[in-house]
Amino acid sequence: MRNPLILGCVAAAVALAAGCGSSSKSGTTSAAAAAKTAATTTPAASTSAAGASGVTISVKHSKDGTILAAGPKHMTVYLFEADKGGKSACSGACAGVWPPVTTGGAPHASGSASSAELGTLTRSDGTKQVTYNGHPIYFFEKDGDAGDAYGQGVKGFGADWYVMSPSGNKIDNEESGHGSSTSS
Repeated sequence: MRNPLILGCVAAAVALAAGCGSSSKSGTTSAAAAAKTAATTTPAASTSAAGASGVTISVKHSKDGTILAAGPKHMTVYLFEADKGGKSACSGACAGVWPPVTTGGAPHASGSASSAELGTLTRSDGTKQVTYNGHPIYFFEKDGDAGDAYGQGVKGFGADWYVMSPSGNKIDNEESGHGSSTSS
């Protein structure tokens, strides 16, 4: 049985390395790979005492309202408006910037997150990505701790990214000036 504390430390180290990547092409690729590894490793760190390796989806309060978070660090999760029919439209470079929330087992809900809204899909690389209310969910590479939601309202990779309410709907604060934009 793997030690959740050790896996959590490994995930944190990988995430830190991802944030320190250089702007060169090889550094960017390494940072993207590290971010993907961190997203894949982080759920394993939430292993319960019973040995399940499913990531936990929870809620937290932010400037955008009550939003969904994932994993032991309660990192903000996002939906991508380009995703259609419960399928992910984010792969390659997109998945480097927006790592999918993946799980090694059945995902779990905590707090006011709804177990009935949880599901998974199989990505092209064989990993299981968590879905909520039918939406594949993602982390954002610029979010470093539970208080961050830098991806809210960002336009990137052809569509907009939003935090999600516990009902599974996007929270769109663009009218209140919280949205931002990036090029892809």
